[in-house]
Amino acid sequence: MRKLLAYPLTVLYLMIFGMCLLFFHPIQVFCNTVLGYKAHKKSVDLLQLCLVRCLHVLGTRVTWENPYNLPTDRPLLVVSNHQSMYDVSPIMWYMRKHHIKFVSKKELGKGIPSVSYNLRHGGSILIDRKNPRQALPVMMKFGEYLEKTNRAGVIFPEGTRSKDGHPKPFKTKGLEILMKKTPSALIIPVTVNNSWKMLRYGKFPMGIGNHIKFTVHKPIEMATFTDKQALLTTVEKTITDAIYVN
Repeated sequence: MRKLLAYPLTVLYLMIFGMCLLFFHPIQVFCNTVLGYKAHKKSVDLLQLCLVRCLHVLGTRVTWENPYNLPTDRPLLVVSNHQSMYDVSPIMWYMRKHHIKFVSKKELGKGIPSVSYNLRHGGSILIDRKNPRQALPVMMKFGEYLEKTNRAGVIFPEGTRSKDGHPKPFKTKGLEILMKKTPSALIIPVTVNNSWKMLRYGKFPMGIGNHIKFTVHKPIEMATFTDKQALLTTVEKTITDAIYVN
């Protein structure tokens, strides 16, 4: 019965989701080309709010737990597990004051209204995961950008989405580069739970009645670790220990 109900709700959701992307695309272009970065960011923030609210059509709730007052006067490296595309908008919305930027795969840089445009023009980076030679200088430049602007970079070290909620081993090369290029950054571990259930039946229909939870953990000062591997292990363990699969 639950899956049967998911079919019409998914159709309705996809219609609303698609209309949001199409509506905000020309607004983004206008804001970015005519009004500048601040206006563009505000349009992107509003888009993310709409995309989070769209999930209510599927009976989905989103909980954001952050007991910490994160600074805005220094760069942040947000490190998170990755369960689905539905991890992205809540992070962008709830951390909007930190000017969230993503490390994304190059395939997302074209063909998706609003999303592709923001990835190309909003400060995020697009990397070719099959071409380390291309990714290395791009990651280095991204780290320098975050250090200079005091903005927040999000990286999903698993490299791909977990389809069942169980975390994949972290690939830390990209994170190591960002850590090196943003020496004043604060590391913010984030755990995502239940986002994978949005695709529990595959791409269609979507899962309904889910409760996606985001937990922001205690910020980690890189300077308190003399051993880089110990730091990476601590970050991964902090995130994965808070994952539950049911």
